[in-house]
Formats: sequence, C-alpha cells, structure tokens
Amino acid sequence: MPTHITESRIHGGAYSAPDFAAIFSDSNQVQKWLDVEVALAATQADLGIVPNDAALEVARVARVELFDLEALGRESVATGHVLVPTIRALARLCANGWGEYVHYGVTTQDILDTGLVLQIKEAWTLVLARLHSIRSHLVTLARRHRHTPMVARTHGQQALPTTFGYKVAIWIDEIDRHFERFSEARARVMVGNLTGAVGTMASFGRPGFDIQQRTLSRLGLNVPLTSWHSARDRILEAAWLMVQTSVTLGRMANEVYQLQRSEIDEVREGFRPGHVGSSTMPHKQNPSTVDLISALSRMVRAQMVALTDAAFQQHERDGTTWRIEWAALPELFIYAGALLSRMDEVLAAGLEIREDRMRQNLDLSGGLIMSERVMLALSSKLGKQTAHELLHDVAQQARRDDMSFREALLNAGRLSECITREELASLLDPLSYVGLAADMVDLVIHKGVRNVSKEPVAMETTSEQPQLAKEET
Repeated sequence: MPTHITESRIHGGAYSAPDFAAIFSDSNQVQKWLDVEVALAATQADLGIVPNDAALEVARVARVELFDLEALGRESVATGHVLVPTIRALARLCANGWGEYVHYGVTTQDILDTGLVLQIKEAWTLVLARLHSIRSHLVTLARRHRHTPMVARTHGQQALPTTFGYKVAIWIDEIDRHFERFSEARARVMVGNLTGAVGTMASFGRPGFDIQQRTLSRLGLNVPLTSWHSARDRILEAAWLMVQTSVTLGRMANEVYQLQRSEIDEVREGFRPGHVGSSTMPHKQNPSTVDLISALSRMVRAQMVALTDAAFQQHERDGTTWRIEWAALPELFIYAGALLSRMDEVLAAGLEIREDRMRQNLDLSGGLIMSERVMLALSSKLGKQTAHELLHDVAQQARRDDMSFREALLNAGRLSECITREELASLLDPLSYVGLAADMVDLVIHKGVRNVSKEPVAMETTSEQPQLAKEET
C-alpha cells in the first residue's frame, strides 16, 4: 500500500511526474547498477583482465526484468548491504560460472554513485526539455504583451507603470541564466567514479586509470582526477541547480497567485471545464495549479537541507551521511519534475491576461503612481530635493482628503506657477511612462534565440585526468 505522497493513488498525480518517477524507480536504479557492471566487464575483457565470454555473459543477463526486486529488498535487509544481493543475483544468472568475474575490483559506492549519475543524466535531459517548453510559452506571452501596461508594485504597494510583457521577460531572463548554469555544470556533474574501496585504485593497479577511462567512456560519463566517494559537491551542484530552477518557477507561480486575488484580478490561471474551486462556495475559481507549484518549489528546497547534511562525510567513505542522499536526491528530482510539468501545463493552457483590469488598476491611486514623473519635471525649476518634498506633502494631502493626485496638485498654489494644466495632464498619463520596458522585452527574446540552445542528449566524454608520462624502464 503506497504511503509516500509521490506514490499515493490519491495525491501522486499532483506531486509526481511519471517520467521523472520512472527515472528514480527501483527498476531503473537497479538497471543503472547493472549497466555499470556491464561496462566494467566489457572494459576488463578488452584489457585481458577477465575472459571475453564472461563479459558477454554478464551483458546477456544484466537486464532488470530478470531480477526479483522484492527478493533483492528482503535480502538487502537480511545482509545489511544494498548492493550485494544484486551482485549475487547477477552472478547466479550467468551461465558456466562466468558470474565469478562480476564486480571485479570495484566497490559498492563505485557502482551506486556512477549509477546515480546515470540517473541524473536522464533527468537532466527531461529538465532542460521542460524548461525549453516553459520558455517558449513565456516568449509568446512576453511578445504579445510587450506594450500591455500594468502597475508595477514594490513592497506590495503600487509604484510605477510597467508592462506585463516586461514582467514576463524578467522571468525568461532568469530562466536563461539557469540554462547557462546547467551548461557550465554539466561537465562537472556528469562524472562517474570507479576507484575501488578507498579510492586509490589499489585493486586495479597501474591499469586503473585506463580501466576507469574506458568504462566511463562506454557510459558517456566524464572521468574524475580523484575519487569523489566522500566529496559530494557534484551531487550538491546538481541538486542546487534544481533548487534554483524550482525557486524561479515557484516565484512565477506565486506572482500569478497574487495577481489573481479578487482585489487585483489582473492575471488568472486558465479555467478548464470540470474544474471545481470549492466544495462549498460554487463561485470560487481558485489558482489550484499555481498553488501546487508554489508548494512544490518549497518542498524541493527543503531537500537541500538534507543533502547538505549528507555532504559532511568523514574520512574516505561514510555511510551515516551517504544514506541520506538515497532518500533526499530522488525526492528532490521527483518534486522538481512535477513542478516543471505543472508549470508547463499551466502555460500551455494559457493564462488569462485581463488587460482592462490592468488599466483600471493603473488609475486606482488617482494618479499617485505618476509622482516620480511630475517630480522630475519640476526638478529643473525647483531642484530635485525641493520637488520631492513638495510632492510628498501633496501626495499625503491627497490621501488624507481622499482626492485625486491631479486635484491635490492643482490645489497646491506653488505648483501652478511651474506647470500648466495641459502639461500636468500629459505627465499624469501612465501609458506614456513605461520607460524602455518594450525594448528590454526585445533584448531578452532576441538574446535567448541566439544564445540559448537545447543541451544534446549525448555528451562528449572528457577526462579530468592529465596525460601521464610513461614510467622509465
């Protein structure tokens, strides 16, 4: 019976995306372990370390569908070891005793860490695909509303006019920086590890570098300079990228949530037939999906605390902290996958942009949001500080007496000497004070088209290891 929310028959569809869940499933995890064992055996056969027939036999039977995962779980509890049951089962499946050559010279963490990176590599591709789709929807939205005026808010209060397209362009620009981070981190994160019990390659001897290079090349992974059994920065970097991305999308979701408040009502999550907002209030149209996205972004971030604890490794290997990763990292990726999928769905369905309401809200303060513009116009005649203090007093009076800013300005005798009614009418027009918002929308869209490209599914294998000089003989 499922007990975790990501596997719940009631809640699982909201908190998990099937493709991300599949990557971090038991089946795929065990298959990744087997893939590493197959690559290792093939390399050792090439080098004459194990018989070629042994490597072929390992490859023939290293298929997760041949393994009883429930039996592996029971044996794992009985032995107190997570990998030994799989190694034993793989050896038993091999004919003619070729199973004796399974797992030759490596340690458990070599297999588990390298398998985990293979899982991250699969998830990485999905993350970038979802982000590209999200970006595409946002570009369409920004382009369509590059001139749509709305109120910009600071500290929760009306500040100045802006455009909705510019708000969206800021989201796009942030996502583009995440693409850059993913690109820069890829070579550091997609690194395997086959260095033996304490990371010295003692079991391999002098061929160790060659064994690791060839094996990881078969798996499409990069090669480390040293063991990273206890150095978990690669895992932290992958997790932190997911946290950063999730925070961005969570912030976007929260913005839609705030703008859908009845008192603002400028943006609404798209309504779909059959959607119910409340079990008791028939009129409710709740932003339920952005609710969920905002919650998921916080749940992704919460896993980072556990993963940071997992990085405080002792000595050359440390199960007391390493085991934390086994729970926290898959959970982080599954929540992040659900978040990405839900955001993509919300944008694909289309946000309802209420331009009339945006225009009404621009006039809500009675012109007060144009105080900066009036101040700057008066600065050349009164000085900037004097103009600021004068307009501050006028604004306070307008609020106290519940009058429009225009009316309060016209009642300020000193201002009538500095500005005409016609000039004031022009200065108080919010539609003409959005600055370079549309230009910056264009900068973001065109920069993205040139500089943001999809990551390839396959990566060129590289090595951190320098070329070693041959020993003198």
